[in-house]
Amino acid sequence: MTPIERRADTAACGCTPSRSMIDIDGAPTTIPLGTAATHSIEQAAIPPGTFSMGDSSGDHNAGDGELPVHPVTLEGFSIDVTTVTNAAFSRFIRATGHQTDAERFGSSAVFYQHVATETAESLVPADDIPWWVDVPGADWAHPGGPRSSLDGLDDHPVVHVSWNDAAAYAKWAGRHLPTEAQWEYASRGGLGEAKFPWGDEDIASGGWRANIWQGSFPTLNAGEDGWLATAPAREYAPNPWGLFQTVGNVWEWCDDWFSPTYYANSPRNDPAGPLSGGTRVLRGGSFLCHASYCNRYRNSARSANTPLSSMSNAGFRTVSR
Repeated sequence: MTPIERRADTAACGCTPSRSMIDIDGAPTTIPLGTAATHSIEQAAIPPGTFSMGDSSGDHNAGDGELPVHPVTLEGFSIDVTTVTNAAFSRFIRATGHQTDAERFGSSAVFYQHVATETAESLVPADDIPWWVDVPGADWAHPGGPRSSLDGLDDHPVVHVSWNDAAAYAKWAGRHLPTEAQWEYASRGGLGEAKFPWGDEDIASGGWRANIWQGSFPTLNAGEDGWLATAPAREYAPNPWGLFQTVGNVWEWCDDWFSPTYYANSPRNDPAGPLSGGTRVLRGGSFLCHASYCNRYRNSARSANTPLSSMSNAGFRTVSR
């Protein structure tokens, strides 16, 4: 095996590389509190209700904190039917002049096969994960590095956005990032304890249902679902409540701080996560997920990263509470 293959076999998730909480030059942009009129993504109205939160399928990952399964009751809310797109994020940047964390740091993490600059071998691995490369000049407008652009990607999810950037957009839009409970409830689409947004059928049953990795991770992606990196935000069929691609494509930032033990003491009504922490919740998996490596393209799957981490497989959607 190559060093990359060996790391994939033996390492913990490595789903999204982390950027430590360190000082960087420049102050964060001051974002005006906006209104929903500035937000262009279609909404789905999610009814109030009670659901079973957590993994009922037995596919949970040790350390992720998907157990115990517990009842959660939520008020109704609206949620974006897709992740925020490059076109929508561009409007936010033009309106506010916001500088993303990736731009402030001067680099962001790109999957090594998608680097559109010098060869990945000449660059530094991100977070000591060999399939992630810290690429100078990579940011939301240059997802593969400075030689890349958003040409043809207006309807794809924005990536290389940190939790801080996603929260800034939500503030400008007069909205919020979803709580982890809101995200899971909406992703389930009223299908109870089903593993996926469409039910319990295999992800490739009757044709690909989400954008994940096919082949041998991380060296060979066969692209059987039609995409090697992000897919358009409205690709594939939506879940019963009209949400597109809550699993696969890109990880999605949630509002909550992350704790693997939170479910044991989570309140039943409208839980909002721990009061503090070092990492924020990510949900849904991405185009890099594969059953043999990162089987986190499930309704209950959890991950987390620091609030200023950015990478080429994470974006967000917003809610109105």
